Amino acid sequence: MDRPSMAQRVRMEQHPRPTLLSDFILGSQDGLVNVLGILLGLVAAGTPIQYILVAGLAALAAESLSMAAVAYTSTYSRMKLYQSETQRELTEMREVPEMEREEVRVILRKWGYAGAEVEDMLSRIESKPKAWLDLMMAFELNLSEVPEAAPRNSAVVVGAATLLGHVVPLIPFFIFTNNTLTAAYLAVILSGIMLFMIGYYEARLTIGSLWKSGVRMTIIGLGSGFAGFLIGHFLGFF
Repeated sequence: MDRPSMAQRVRMEQHPRPTLLSDFILGSQDGLVNVLGILLGLVAAGTPIQYILVAGLAALAAESLSMAAVAYTSTYSRMKLYQSETQRELTEMREVPEMEREEVRVILRKWGYAGAEVEDMLSRIESKPKAWLDLMMAFELNLSEVPEAAPRNSAVVVGAATLLGHVVPLIPFFIFTNNTLTAAYLAVILSGIMLFMIGYYEARLTIGSLWKSGVRMTIIGLGSGFAGFLIGHFLGFF
């Protein structure tokens, strides 16, 4: 059996997309923590199950759409910024090329090039306008390219992840309609498991201890959700 060539290996190699990972974590964690806080607060205040379910479903619909919209608009803004800065760089490369060349020299010197090496690399980069532009965008302006489809993709991932995060703590309240305390305990357990899985997934795609990442995510998420319980507990006295 023929072994794949180096070019084929490069095409086959898969790397996690950082925006996809961050969008998923943002949506799932935010959705889960927010609805868990609402549910625990309502249970602690002695709210009837009907109102708890209405509040949970209302939060699910409103925040899923809201988070998707925020993800779309923020990613769209980053895309437009990248496009406008690209046009500005192209104008400067055309109208003040010597200034742009000096900026490339500064970058090359930071990378350890010196003397004739700098001018040799500069001439090579300058001969490839696309490479020159990409270099300036990434290492002068610290901007990453945002594809045209990114705002839509980000909205879909964040919205779906937020929806998933909301559903998990709500499940027990649809099952134990006559015992909100039991539902609340199970909601905390299910939420803790999901938060741990999110942290575990994050560590698998990045670096670090799988268990430490999972435990850290669980503590942060449940700690934030517990704030809702405290507010409901104290408001229940009034």
